[in-house]
Amino acid sequence: MKAGKWEIRRRRASELAAAHPFAAQGLRFYERVAGFQQSLYAGVEAHLDAAVEERSPGSLRGPLDLPMLLPWFPSFVALIETVAPPPLARSARDLGAAGAARWQAALDAAWSAAADEPEGLDTGEALICWAFLQPYAEYLADRTLPPPPATGTPRLCPLCSAKPLAGVLRPQGDGGKRTLVCSLCAHEWEYRRIVCAACGEENVDKLPVYVAAELPHIRVEACDTCRRYLKTVDLTKDGHAVPVVDELAAIPLSLWAEESGYTKIRANWLGI
Repeated sequence: MKAGKWEIRRRRASELAAAHPFAAQGLRFYERVAGFQQSLYAGVEAHLDAAVEERSPGSLRGPLDLPMLLPWFPSFVALIETVAPPPLARSARDLGAAGAARWQAALDAAWSAAADEPEGLDTGEALICWAFLQPYAEYLADRTLPPPPATGTPRLCPLCSAKPLAGVLRPQGDGGKRTLVCSLCAHEWEYRRIVCAACGEENVDKLPVYVAAELPHIRVEACDTCRRYLKTVDLTKDGHAVPVVDELAAIPLSLWAEESGYTKIRANWLGI
């Protein structure tokens, strides 16, 4: 079982919350939800075949195993209602009261959504379903043979076709190798350094970068062509960083990007 990665994520969230009060509320929320996700991952592992599979590119999102997942959903929604910021807590309350038929429709919509924009769900419902489905998708990704090297510069996850949540720079030679982290299944795939992850723009003059003093190992990589941005975690500057967690902490970067007129490729748990 790869549940150890959840402990690493929760521990990092706690460290960052203590170090950066401006991000503490969101990180404490993440800690609680990640604890549930860890339990759900273990439940999926106990239920499904542990055999590693070979899947064709982009096909991880096959039929959703609702009989296995639905019994977990009411307690997840109740948790969100209890620990989330008020707007998301209200969405959880309304979704919890809607009943099993609505839960099934919402999860199906979130799982099958093209480009991660499910029809028929408001922002809060989509966020709740996305967070719930992440450990299920991550388990499937962990049980999938690595895909062959991608041709070109794929802007969607090679396993599940979801958008990237963050970028990562990992040490390689005298510099860093860039990867993108999937927002759904957490798979990482290689991506060229100086290329927009939303539209493929390659002109360096149209790809501004911004770094905040509070978190110097994280940067906004923006694009003046499509007006999108991605936060990238530089592990060559902080080897203890956990990209999906550190990205959440980088609120000053999100504020700068939004005030500068950029929109994030894929919003995170906090809706930013």
